[in-house]
Amino acid sequence: MESFQVNDASRKPRILLAASGSVAAIKFANLCQCFSQWEVKAVATWASLRFVDLKSLPKNLTLYTDQDEWSAWTKIGHSVLHIELCKWADIMVIAPLSANTLGKIAGGVGNNLLTCIVRAWDYSKPLFVSPSMNTFMWNNPFTKRHLVAIDKIGISLIPPATKKIRPGDYGNIKEIAREDYGNGVMGDTNHIFSTITFFFAAWKNSSGGNIQ
Repeated sequence: MESFQVNDASRKPRILLAASGSVAAIKFANLCQCFSQWEVKAVATWASLRFVDLKSLPKNLTLYTDQDEWSAWTKIGHSVLHIELCKWADIMVIAPLSANTLGKIAGGVGNNLLTCIVRAWDYSKPLFVSPSMNTFMWNNPFTKRHLVAIDKIGISLIPPATKKIRPGDYGNIKEIAREDYGNGVMGDTNHIFSTITFFFAAWKNSSGGNIQ
């Protein structure tokens, strides 16, 4: 496996985009397109591949999956993909972040490429997450506990949006009106892009204009 070039003061910013297993992963290709002026690499979990539109991804984008993690590793001393990606990236964004992957990250689990990257991440560099899950899951006490846990280690939250609740979301509870709203929807990709762009510009300036 090749080692990625890390240090070059004149280069574009490098972003690692990742998708976990949520239906909102249908927006992942669009998110990747938003960062066309950056250097981009992408990671997709096995579950997210049910939803990611591979044909719509930028043609020059390298997408890594769980199968790539150890496929090129043959002996001790060879580079390891999740470590190389950690070193390569200036910033990481997980969008969508599913309830399952949120729980893994909060517990320090590293059982696929994405969670191993987070486990090895250098938290002097920014890492953002944009959750996407059912409203019941978002309102669950576990979610609040997990969000507190990841905040403590330095992971930044892009809060989910509010959506109109369909009656079917709550089974046969007739008391739920069609006009009721709930949280848990991944934010618009343009909003995610704007958030990251403004943050990165400020972060770069605060570090003296250098990205290493």
